[in-house]
Amino acid sequence: MTEPVGLHFAHARAPGKINVFLKVGQLQSDGYHELATAFQAVSLYEDVRAYPAADFSVSFSGSIDTTALVTDGSNLAIKAARLLAKKTGYRGGVRLEIEKNVPIAGGMGGGSADAAATLVACDALWGTAASRDELVSLAAQLGADVPFALSGGTAIGTGRGDQLSPALAKGRFHWVLAIAEFGMSTPEVYSALDRHREKHAQDIYPATLQPVVDTEVLQALRAGDARQLAEALHNDLQAPALGLAPGLGRILELGEQMGALAGIVSGSGPTLAFLVPDADSALELQVALSASRLTALRVTGPVHGARLVQEW
Repeated sequence: MTEPVGLHFAHARAPGKINVFLKVGQLQSDGYHELATAFQAVSLYEDVRAYPAADFSVSFSGSIDTTALVTDGSNLAIKAARLLAKKTGYRGGVRLEIEKNVPIAGGMGGGSADAAATLVACDALWGTAASRDELVSLAAQLGADVPFALSGGTAIGTGRGDQLSPALAKGRFHWVLAIAEFGMSTPEVYSALDRHREKHAQDIYPATLQPVVDTEVLQALRAGDARQLAEALHNDLQAPALGLAPGLGRILELGEQMGALAGIVSGSGPTLAFLVPDADSALELQVALSASRLTALRVTGPVHGARLVQEW
């Protein structure tokens, strides 16, 4: 059994993500859908600071409103810390302070980034020396997006999205995010997609087919070609998300009118990601969207996954 000794502090950071491609297949017996997705980690980060404690607790700060977040045992970061302690036999606890910058319930995997950074921070704080494979295994138990938040970069996800294989990606892609003032429930968006498919079962793509990532996406990423990637962006959850929040469609149109190569709903929404050719175009679009009273952020990808920033 590992005793509660070691560092006084550990700080880890993990990125949010954009699904540049998302195909949703059949609903599985475990309650998840079969997916084929291309993830890109982007430069909007969650920071987790971990301190020794007798029990497990979490508090939040950051650039976004965190008042709606739970801080009890149902919080994903707390679950991550408890899971690592159980796996390694660690007998103490941890006090987590999380600085949030990724939109909450925004389709960018902020909660998953919290969990991934917590695994890295607690492993360092406690000196439990878990291998990368062990951390990935724990991440997969916590949620479908947590393994990618741990690995970062650009990757293809299958299964629930947690079976990852690296994707070759050249150069840097520039994005402008339009941040909504509300969140969306991922299960609700998936349910809306299921209802639509059931209603139009005779007319649309059959969800029983094995979803795959289009080769055009892989070619665009490999070439580092933003214009080619813009032509290949796809998200099966975009239509149901726009159905639940019609105002997002008008913002998509606005962003493309203002110079974006293409816009896409990120994950299950409501964050919108606009792909632009370069840094200058990103700044111009951010200014234009801000002038329309929208919250807009510039990010780039791909970036590294969860990693240790500081310890003492």
